[in-house]
Parts: sequence; structure tokens; C-alpha cells
Amino acid sequence: MISSRILLNRDELVVKQRLIFRLRTEAVMATSNPSVFLLTVNGQIEGANFPEYDNLYCKYCFVYGHDWAPTSGLEEGITQITCKGSQSSHRLIWNFPLETTFKSTNPSGWPQLVVSVYGPDVFGNDVVRGYGATHIPFTPGQHTRTIPMFVPEPTWRVQKFTSWLLGRRPEYTDPKVVAQGEGREVTRVRSQGFVTVSFHIMTKDMKKLGYDTGPSSPANAQSATSGWSTEEQAYDT
Repeated sequence: MISSRILLNRDELVVKQRLIFRLRTEAVMATSNPSVFLLTVNGQIEGANFPEYDNLYCKYCFVYGHDWAPTSGLEEGITQITCKGSQSSHRLIWNFPLETTFKSTNPSGWPQLVVSVYGPDVFGNDVVRGYGATHIPFTPGQHTRTIPMFVPEPTWRVQKFTSWLLGRRPEYTDPKVVAQGEGREVTRVRSQGFVTVSFHIMTKDMKKLGYDTGPSSPANAQSATSGWSTEEQAYDT
């Protein structure tokens, strides 16, 4: 009876060891043969330049394709209200942080950052002061983008006067439409202002999936011979 229990315990131990070995093997294979790559976006919405307006705040959101999915961080947010300072060349400073990570199987539908700036009009109503969008930089490292902003315009002068009087300026029901091309050709807009955004981009496993977004440099070539790409070194450090 005792010997049979010992044999049963040994069989259970062997099964557990085989299971652990299989799980470790699958983990190693998943690491060496990834099915997705990662894109980490850090940075900040630094500020804006709207010469005619003050006391503005900014909303942001990310727009991406069907094969993309966020894994951590915030997809949208809103900054504080800021006013122009006498020592900053009348620029609006937010320095609002951005931090999110995406995963995907292919670069199609690469994420875009959509920003919308709002502020009060002469009657104290919050109205849109500008929409803008930019693609997240493709290459790892530090980047700065200056986004030109625009606002929808009424078609007729009567509509323009009525919207000004009632404090109901034309605006998009969904700001994400800014990152899409459909229907934009029938929208009348006017350019005004700029928003400055800084990015620190890190990617992982893109080269293992056959995508090379790194710069062509001797340092990058040397790291490639050792089995690591410059992008993955930046991600893992």
C-alpha cells in the first residue's frame, strides 16, 4: 500500500515537472518568436501659440487602427487652463504629460494624436479654438511636433453672426474625425494657432516581425549584428 502511494506521488511529480518544462519552453518560444510588437509613447503637450486668445485648455485622444490595442496608460485626457505669461513671449504653457503603450501585429493604422483647444468667448461660453492631429513618430527617440490648428467655419455670413451671438460656434461632435480623411473635403475651415508636443518613442520586437524603423547608422548596424536593434535597447533600458 505504501509503495503504491510512493509510485503515485512519483507519477504526479513527473507530470508536474513535464508541465513546468512545457510552460517554460512555450514562454521562451513566445519571447524569441513574438506575435505582436509594442509601441510606448511618452512625452508632453508643451504648449500653444494663439495670439488672439487666452485662458485656454487642451483635450487630447489617440486614434488608431483595428489591429491596435492599448495595453497601459491613458487614451485621452484634458489639461489645466493656462494663461499667457509676460516672460514667455505670450505662449501658453501646459507641460501636460503623455504616457501610453500600444500593441499591434502590423503598422497599418499607426496611432495618431488628436488635440482640441478650447477657451471662453466674449460672453464666457466655452468654444473651440482649434483642432489638430499628428501621427506618433515612427522612429524611436526624442521628437518634437508643431501641430497647425484649424476651426470649422460657417458657410454663410448670417450663420457666422448668429453663432457668434449665441455662443454656438461650429464644432465637431467627435474630435476623432480630425484624424480621418472621409468627409473633410466638404468642411470649410480656417487656420489659427499651433500646438507643440514632444515625444519620447520606444518600440519593442518590431525587427523580429520584419519591420525596421530605426535610423541607418553604423551604431544601428553594429547592434543588429549582436541580435539587438537600437529600438529594443532603448525600450529595455
